[in-house]
Amino acid sequence: MDRILSFALAVAVQCFALSCSAADRPNIVMAFADDWGKYASVYATLEPGGPSDVISTPNFDRLAADGVLFTRAYVSAPSCTPCRSSLLSGQHFWRCGRASILQGATWDFSNPAYPLILEKAGYRIGHTYKVWSPGSPADAPHGGKRTSFNSHGRRFNGFSQVAMKAKDRQAGKAMLLEEVRHNVRSFLDADGDQAVDGDAPFCYWFGPTNCHRKWIAGSGKALWGIDPDDLKGKLPPYLPDVDVVRQDVADYLGEAQAFDASLGVIVEELRRVGQLNNTILVVSGDHGIPGVTRGKCNLYDLGTSVPLAIHWPGGINNPGRVVDDFVSLPDLAPTFLQAAGESIPDVMTARSLVGILESEQDGQVDPARDAVFTGRERHVAEARAGNKPYPQRAIRTDQYLYIINFQPDRWPMGDAAGFGREDGPMPSLEPLRENTRSAFADLDASPTKAWVVLHREEDPQSFEYAVGRRPRFELYDIQADPHCMQNLASDVKHDATRQALHTRLMAELERTGDPRVSDDVVFERSPFTD
Repeated sequence: MDRILSFALAVAVQCFALSCSAADRPNIVMAFADDWGKYASVYATLEPGGPSDVISTPNFDRLAADGVLFTRAYVSAPSCTPCRSSLLSGQHFWRCGRASILQGATWDFSNPAYPLILEKAGYRIGHTYKVWSPGSPADAPHGGKRTSFNSHGRRFNGFSQVAMKAKDRQAGKAMLLEEVRHNVRSFLDADGDQAVDGDAPFCYWFGPTNCHRKWIAGSGKALWGIDPDDLKGKLPPYLPDVDVVRQDVADYLGEAQAFDASLGVIVEELRRVGQLNNTILVVSGDHGIPGVTRGKCNLYDLGTSVPLAIHWPGGINNPGRVVDDFVSLPDLAPTFLQAAGESIPDVMTARSLVGILESEQDGQVDPARDAVFTGRERHVAEARAGNKPYPQRAIRTDQYLYIINFQPDRWPMGDAAGFGREDGPMPSLEPLRENTRSAFADLDASPTKAWVVLHREEDPQSFEYAVGRRPRFELYDIQADPHCMQNLASDVKHDATRQALHTRLMAELERTGDPRVSDDVVFERSPFTD
């Protein structure tokens, strides 16, 4: 009994410190776009000269202006399931067991997941479109409560495919946004004493997948007015600046604008039920652009850097701030728990952002947030013989990116059959456009992939950037070389820097029990290679 009373007192004290009660605990809404990298018009103002110059994201920008915009937000792993697992559990992805991989992932329910913790604390939880997985409401026992709110359709996930087929494309876009509205409304207006007009707060996940391939060629311009020619000179130097690639990127940015339009619907619906001012609304994506060199499944910034805006009228001081602290998306789990007045499990290695939100500072707020750690194991199971992973870990600081490729003999984007690398038939153009597993399977099928691979003889450098083997160590001076074109790892002038970064990275991996350094064979055997 004494332990129970002590625990209750601790929770009460924490709630008092946060000025929260059972009736006014903040709602938590996570708007999480599949495959949406760091592209938003507000970032173009801060970092001009890139693809964000041609995108328009007024809803994201408005949320940032009324909240906090983060310039250095990173995923734990640039792959869908590992990223979500780390976010849900507030830990590095490598601590998530079978949830550290994409295909074959399972969740150990002894591991904390913030939505399930909040559900036990009295929150009503639910999701629309892509489920939280693993450890999601769909997987967990909920006493028969409904947690999926997709009854009005899932067509938004194929936004350009649907809208481009409509006789009136503007009407087609409006119809898809109405689908979003009714799905969101079905959660907010759910019957029973736990609806938004009751005392229970809610925790909601909005996860459309329209930014995930495939999208329709030409849709960026047709639906959103994004001219591929406006991207001339704005692509990173490791991408060929050709029409096919520019159109591919323009179409991707169009999908990001569609996601932004859906944010406007969410805000309208929260305002309709009188809950916008008592809601933490977080907007981000799970990794960088798919099917493009150095994007998804890579530890370069194009793969790991993501947009992040937090809007919370009741908890943010001096809104409109731009924060440069290094933030990892797992930090959101302890943030949500602290804001809700819940204890943060000791197993969570991430750090709450509440202190940053309560601060009034711009720029660097917490000097200790001077780096993030990222990594990768297995993405597509069939990418390599024996379903082997491509293990990487990295540390990103203000000036440097340091990467360890633990198995440099393997192909980073998957086996290379048919391309003068290994024995095998030459895949045709169409599978490269439509079938992710045709070759280099960890690089999603795309027009960009097809162009780079099929023009490898006339442009071998672009081919190497996309799929070539990498050395065991990579070191880049981000300030002097933002696109990581010159590897300094073997330069004796940078030995001290490389060693310092290596020591710090390995210390973090060891401190947090990364199997890759404590027992190198764990991720190399069943069940991780099943």
